[in-house]
Amino acid sequence: MTADELWQESGLVGNHTAWSFGGDTDKLAKLVRAGEKTATCSALVFYRLENEALPKVGEYNIILDSEKNAVCITKTTNVFVTTFDAVSETHAFKEGEGDRSLEYWRKAHREFFFEELKTINQLFDEKMELVCEEFEVVR
Repeated sequence: MTADELWQESGLVGNHTAWSFGGDTDKLAKLVRAGEKTATCSALVFYRLENEALPKVGEYNIILDSEKNAVCITKTTNVFVTTFDAVSETHAFKEGEGDRSLEYWRKAHREFFFEELKTINQLFDEKMELVCEEFEVVR
C-alpha cells in the first residue's frame, strides 16, 4: 500500500509526511508498528542543511519500509533538542532497539552518526545536537 492510499484509508486529517528510517529500515518500521519503538532522533545539522522544519507535536508520519510501502501512521507526541551525550535512559528505551539500554543506544547511534556525518564531511561529536521525537501509532 502506498503512503497516499494509507492516508486516504485512515480518514485522518492534518499535516503528514511519509519517510523511512535510516539504518535497518524494515526492522525499525516493524518495531514501530509493533509499538516497541516510540521514539527516534536525527542530527540537527541535517535539518539546518536542508532548511527543513523540525517535527511538531500533533503531526502525522507515514512510516515506510525499504520498498516505500506504507507500514503504519504515527502521531508526534513530543519533540525536543538535546546533545548526544545528554540522551536519557528513558529516551534510549523508547527508541526500542537492541536491549533498549542507554549503553546499546550510544554504541549503535555513535556508529550511525559517525557514518552519516561523513557524508557531509563532519566529524562525530558527543556534544552534537539531536532532534528527539516521540510518537504513538494511530493506524
